[in-house]
Amino acid sequence: QPRPEARESLAYFNEQGIHTTMLTGDHLGTAKVIAAEIGLSDYESDCLPDEKTTRIKEMKETYKINAMVGDGINDAPALATASVGIAMGEGTDVAMDVADIVLMKNDLLRLVDSHRLAKKLQRIIKQNIVFSISVILLLIASNFLEFLTLPLGVVGHEGSTILVILNGLRMLLPLHKETPHQAKPTRKDCDDCVLYQQSLHT
Repeated sequence: QPRPEARESLAYFNEQGIHTTMLTGDHLGTAKVIAAEIGLSDYESDCLPDEKTTRIKEMKETYKINAMVGDGINDAPALATASVGIAMGEGTDVAMDVADIVLMKNDLLRLVDSHRLAKKLQRIIKQNIVFSISVILLLIASNFLEFLTLPLGVVGHEGSTILVILNGLRMLLPLHKETPHQAKPTRKDCDDCVLYQQSLHT
């Protein structure tokens, strides 16, 4: 039985242009039914732990960066191999020990929130870098052209620092909830690959 939120979370990642694959130890018939119910076209069944690890390595070579979600002992080697290993909070201790991230609640929509939060952080960092460099270049140019006095230069520099801090505080604001159809991909060919394991199941 798939998790009720599996289809929604997969729809989000598909909208973002992120390739998703299910690697499972279940038989082909079971894997096919689960994949159909959650809207997943790429899946592999009867995967042993070492086979999952091999596929993770292959995905990393193809997509450069990948992430794996798992909760069982059989997922632990692949979790450790992935660029980012994500374990479910109610999974095995071994999986949580080797994972980079542990979702304390067994809710796949937390992956969606985490991805959107990371994108927001990336945008803010880029904004702050561009703004800071622009202000510094402007102050340097103004100084050479003698358009700016020292007190105004100090005020401009410190003021820009405050603005950067205030912009960073936007991370504390709640995320605007988007439906999968509202979410827009950042690019057509994304370098991320999210691999769902048994955590798709209840």
